[in-house]
Amino acid sequence: MKKSILLISFLSVLFSCDNKNKANDLALREQELLNKEKSFAQKEAEYQSLLKMRDSIFNHKKSDSIKIMKWSDEISGAWTGKVICTESNCSDYVVGDQRTDTWEFDSDSIQLFTKIISNNNLVRLYSGKFENNEIKLNFKTDSTAKKQVDMNVLLNEISPSKIRGTRTVSVDNCRARFSVELIRSTK
Repeated sequence: MKKSILLISFLSVLFSCDNKNKANDLALREQELLNKEKSFAQKEAEYQSLLKMRDSIFNHKKSDSIKIMKWSDEISGAWTGKVICTESNCSDYVVGDQRTDTWEFDSDSIQLFTKIISNNNLVRLYSGKFENNEIKLNFKTDSTAKKQVDMNVLLNEISPSKIRGTRTVSVDNCRARFSVELIRSTK
């Protein structure tokens, strides 16, 4: 009988210790779960904040940075252009040479450009800028061209019927300047 009482006492102590361990384990798990929930709540709050910031940036970009480039009505359209060489140290250009072409100021959604058209053929395409009441046009050959050509046009006398300025052409090691006069086409 002593053995059975001893066995029962031992088993009850064993079960009570086991229950304490299980209770401790359960409390530890609950604490870990609470910590994970807090961490998840923090991450969720950061995520929502980032979403708001992203939406704010996208809304800002839509309203500010997408700007459709367009020549003003005063400039846009076709002009008859007369270009006269005024100075040159290039064999390709002689002082007094004249050329008459159609200059067409046009744009797409992202850039301004000017087409030079002669006999219904596109001769040149200048990229353009309009700033400080001046038209600046540029054409440059790519690095694979036999001749490195850089053309810059500055048109700084602008009225509804006439535009005047200069064109500078740099070809390899020489330079030529031209006077430019554009008259509004009546076509």
